[in-house]
Amino acid sequence: MTQKRALLLRNPKARRGQEPITPMLQRMQSGGLDVTVETFEALPEIARDIVRLRHMADLVIVCGGDGSVSSAALAAMESGLPLGIIPMGTANDLARTLEIPMDLVGAADVIIRGETRPVDVGMVNGHAFFNVASIGLSSDLAQSLDPELKKRFGRLGYALAAMKILTRASHFSAKITEKGRTIDVETYQIAVGNGRHYGGGNVVEESAEIDDGHLDLYSLEMKNLWKLALMLRSFRSGTHGAWSEVRTARCVEFDIATKKPMPVNTDGEIVTSTPAHFKVHPKAISIFAPAAGKPGRTGRPSLYHR
Repeated sequence: MTQKRALLLRNPKARRGQEPITPMLQRMQSGGLDVTVETFEALPEIARDIVRLRHMADLVIVCGGDGSVSSAALAAMESGLPLGIIPMGTANDLARTLEIPMDLVGAADVIIRGETRPVDVGMVNGHAFFNVASIGLSSDLAQSLDPELKKRFGRLGYALAAMKILTRASHFSAKITEKGRTIDVETYQIAVGNGRHYGGGNVVEESAEIDDGHLDLYSLEMKNLWKLALMLRSFRSGTHGAWSEVRTARCVEFDIATKKPMPVNTDGEIVTSTPAHFKVHPKAISIFAPAAGKPGRTGRPSLYHR
């Protein structure tokens, strides 16, 4: 059996980044992969490593969280190499979306089997994301979350930081443009989803899939943020659009502008700021993942419906 060359990029700062990888590497070796391991200390190094070493590889494997995988997306797209995921982060929402096992050896087995799934890639101002990009509450959370708190307590760390953010949150004014039409909103958060899961298991929209060729937007426009507590269950199922305070839309491109530049959070990392142009690249990259069914999709109203 001819061995395939795998470039494995490991983030030791990920929540599970210090777990032993020897059993996983041994499984890959026995499964026909010749693995070169590189360790990176900062997310921009991922793309540089892929560009620098792509001639030595038939596939790229990222050991890290959602931010690590998204940082590899553009370089993987440009190289044409399929992407493998070993989920070592806190939320691992992309792995959840693609039904990749959370245990390292199980995730390695998915790569060894060699079955890939073409998925969409979201872009905002030239930065890639797989799960969701957001402005407002989630960006505030990403900026305030202590890395050590996140690594030590995982999703509980997110919850503790979120409670602090909610106590001082305020709404902001934004202009959202879809298909050349613009509306003005007062909102606490605008999220644009490419995949299905985000935030440790929340669902972007109940029928959203990572290969549907669309972006799903929602805007939180309640007058009192306390009502968010009543809506939490609907966010877990993706039915939050049923609430009158939540504006939803589905499109392939959105533009969002704010009075002052506001940070944009993509898959847990602050990467750019408003004004922000969002666009989807359908089936732009192949990821090693179990085969997925194709559930029926339902139509969504335009941006101007609440």
